[in-house]
Amino acid sequence: MKTLNQHTLLYDTDCPLCNFYTSAFVKAKMLDTEGRKSFGKITAKESTFIDIKRAVNEIALVDRENKQVTYGIDSLLKVIGNSFPIVEKIGNFQPIKYGLSKLYSLISYNRKVIIPSAKKQSEELECIPDFNVKYRLLFIILGTLITSITLFQFSDVIHALPKASFTREIWLALGLIVSQIVFVINKDFKTILNYVGNIITVSLIGCIGLFQLILLNSIISFPQWLILFAFTGVVGFMFFEHKRRIKLLELPSYLSWTWIGYRAIILFFILNG
Repeated sequence: MKTLNQHTLLYDTDCPLCNFYTSAFVKAKMLDTEGRKSFGKITAKESTFIDIKRAVNEIALVDRENKQVTYGIDSLLKVIGNSFPIVEKIGNFQPIKYGLSKLYSLISYNRKVIIPSAKKQSEELECIPDFNVKYRLLFIILGTLITSITLFQFSDVIHALPKASFTREIWLALGLIVSQIVFVINKDFKTILNYVGNIITVSLIGCIGLFQLILLNSIISFPQWLILFAFTGVVGFMFFEHKRRIKLLELPSYLSWTWIGYRAIILFFILNG
């Protein structure tokens, strides 16, 4: 790999994805040994030429020699493009770059609901993205669609369930969101959308488990008891993940029980409908 010397990426230490790819760049020698640095370690001198507000939303790549900074998708294209010029050339093609920048923003603005972290007590500078309503709602809409599609496909795997429809799954997914909002309606708008974002992430985690079951069952026809056992395991994992996130968000613990309660009630009506 061709090393991009004298350049440092400022990454969010609480973001596993940020940790992974910045570390990978250094290990692959695409950046030198000082090629990554925690956002919280920005010095007073560096803050004079780094746009701190922008850097919390778009990863900053600092040219240590010339004190110049690039942000977001431009930073990643510069690092990767130094070793693979064709990637940078394709990535800078305007229609592709537009799509990449939107995808990057979707992930970046929602990274704290995708992977939440506990509030820090230290005075260290935190890399917390701005609350962006547009990208939060887009994340919720896309997550709801993916969840509905997955549940619609999975309904054919469990023979005891009546024939499902995509419309029904959409309404059930939306019903979960609305039913949970009722219990946090006294909270501010930001807290509510943060919680809904976490609900969607938990649902997407469940989708990963269900998709694996769908894929494996298409290759090997599993007995129904094994599928039901695996399904219960996925739901159980989702329940405890929901509890963990509720604690991090400092929201009432009963929300996990209303979350599982809604699903139990809906399942009862589906089986007896």
